[in-house]
Amino acid sequence: MTTDLYGLEVTCDKAATLTAINDFIHGFLSYQPKATNILAAADADPECALANAYAALLWMFLEAPVAPQKAAPYIVRAQEAREGITTREGLIIDAAAAWTQNDVPNLLRICDEITTDHPRDMAVLKLAQYHLFNLGDATGMLRMALKALPEAEDIAYAHGMVAFGYEQCHLISRAERAARHAMALQHDEAWAHHAIAHVMLTEGRVAEGAAFMESVAKTWGGLNSFMRSHNWWHLALFYISLGRHDDVRKAYDTHVWGLAKNYSQDQVGATSLLARMEFAGVDVGDRWGDVADHVATRGADTVSPFLTLQYLYALARTSRPEARPLMQAIVARAQDDTQYDHIAWRDVALPAAQSIIAHSKGDWDTAITQMARALPRMSECGGSHAQRDLFEQIHLDALVKDGRASSAQQVLEMRRTYDPDGVPLNMLLGDIYDQTGLPALAAEARARANQTLISQNP
Repeated sequence: MTTDLYGLEVTCDKAATLTAINDFIHGFLSYQPKATNILAAADADPECALANAYAALLWMFLEAPVAPQKAAPYIVRAQEAREGITTREGLIIDAAAAWTQNDVPNLLRICDEITTDHPRDMAVLKLAQYHLFNLGDATGMLRMALKALPEAEDIAYAHGMVAFGYEQCHLISRAERAARHAMALQHDEAWAHHAIAHVMLTEGRVAEGAAFMESVAKTWGGLNSFMRSHNWWHLALFYISLGRHDDVRKAYDTHVWGLAKNYSQDQVGATSLLARMEFAGVDVGDRWGDVADHVATRGADTVSPFLTLQYLYALARTSRPEARPLMQAIVARAQDDTQYDHIAWRDVALPAAQSIIAHSKGDWDTAITQMARALPRMSECGGSHAQRDLFEQIHLDALVKDGRASSAQQVLEMRRTYDPDGVPLNMLLGDIYDQTGLPALAAEARARANQTLISQNP
């Protein structure tokens, strides 16, 4: 019997194909570029159903309208090679096919079936968590990850996925314990680093978070563009709070933007970081232009509401004409009730998009009103707490610019529960307290900001 690196039976006659299957599984979990080796292996071995199913899945992670077309030939080959394969492999083919047909609910049902019978199938677990994350189903993410234990107790990646599930469910101490355990098994487990960054950001452990991420950053150098840029994105958020403007610009230029400029996740990472930098008073120079140029080439891309909203922000922020057809595509998606995610587009993404357009035009009242409609349910569009904070900041910026100081004070003091001594937050809070006739509180806020700056430059 032939098995993969986690002991699961695979139908594969060629040693080179088996190596590529293991490269895909491990590369997928560890965010290493070797995952792409599956494409050449599938092309060279059309009779290996599993290799071709994995190749189709890899293409779907392109997160672009063309992805199903790229995946289609591999689905066909996988289906043609079904005879004699295991039940698990057949279900993986079915899951890949469901994704190409935008039938995510069926994909998740299949993943649930596979992981129930094969709790060591880390690739299917990762696939399921990805889609549950995009649906904003935090409890589903946690339930799916916990199914891997105790059978996958020895696998660091299982604990990293458990950690992120806990974190998204606001079970913060459990998240950190699981992530630390993953690192004890494998110190360079980048997804565990990512979970700890979330924990420290949520708990306001900003200086500690920066120091932790800096201590493990050297292990990210060989990772794919998403994981390298995304962990640096998290480190950059700590830099923003600490008032380290030069460091955040360097992180952006060196590690966040420029690794894979055509990739969806790199584009939204750059967009959201630039926006946060501007809201925090960081001079971003002419950096918006290059990001918008690359986003513009996507056209009317509505593969994911979470991604699309950030594409729209980049285009609207730079007054690109492509913002108009993208907005029209969002309206069309909101009106299409045949898709599983129709409600998220109609009730959340559409008003958020309308707010983004209004914000770019200085129509603060519309920006405030429409984003306020979307914010309570923003998780339905996907993204993490930290990522969705972009939309909170757009709303806050509109409140400030519209002169709604009392409302802004409420938002800012709530934000201080997880960023108590942040430089940009407290400097803005100082301005707001001045506007509301509370100079003593303004002085306290500015003192907190200055103390943070002093701590970074003793």
